[in-house]
Amino acid sequence: MTQFATEQEGFWAGEFGDEYVNRNRYDISATLAMFSRILSKAYNVNGLFEIGCNIGQNLRALKLLKPGSKISGIEINKTAHAHAVKDFPDVINGSVLELDVSTLGEFDLAYTKGVLIHINPDHLPAVYDKMAQIGRRYVLISEYYNPVPVAINYRGHEERLFKRDFAGEFLDRHKDFRLADYGFVYHRDPVFPRDDATWFLLERK
Repeated sequence: MTQFATEQEGFWAGEFGDEYVNRNRYDISATLAMFSRILSKAYNVNGLFEIGCNIGQNLRALKLLKPGSKISGIEINKTAHAHAVKDFPDVINGSVLELDVSTLGEFDLAYTKGVLIHINPDHLPAVYDKMAQIGRRYVLISEYYNPVPVAINYRGHEERLFKRDFAGEFLDRHKDFRLADYGFVYHRDPVFPRDDATWFLLERK
C-alpha cells in the first residue's frame, strides 16, 4: 500500500475516496455557469490543470468551454483516476504533495475546486507554490471560505475538512499575483444551485 506523508492523503486515496466517486456524479450545468463567468476574466487561456480532479467533472465542463485546449490534472484516488483518464489520458494518478511540476509542461491556469479544504494545513504552502509554478498566467481557488482557519467535522471524521482564507494566504505568499476577480456560488441559486463556495481568480502581474 502506498505510504503518504499525511493522514488526509491516505483518507482520500482509500475507501472513503472510493465511496466519494459514487457521490460525485452531478449535472455539470452549474459548473459550466461558474467557469463561464471566471473564464470571461481570464484571457488567452489555452491550458488548464486541475489539482484533485476526481472523475473529471470539472475537466469535462472546461472541455466544452475551451475546446482544443490542453486540459489535464492530478487525482490521488485510483478509482476516480480510472474514470477521469478515459477522457483525459494525461491525468496523473498521485498526490499533489509528490507532484514534480517540472514534468508537466506549460499551463495558463492552475486551479482547485473543493480540494484545498481537504489538505493537511501544514502542507498548504507547498501546494500554493506548486499552483504558482503550474499556472503560467492564472491561479483559480474555489473553496469553502472562512476569515480564520477552522476545522469542520466531515461526515463523522475529524481533521478532514478545513476552512480558511486560501486565496488570501496564496496572495500573501506570492506577491507576483493579484486578485483579478472573485465570486460566490449559492445553494439557493434558482438556476444553477451548488454547494456554497467562494472562488478567486488570481492573475500573475
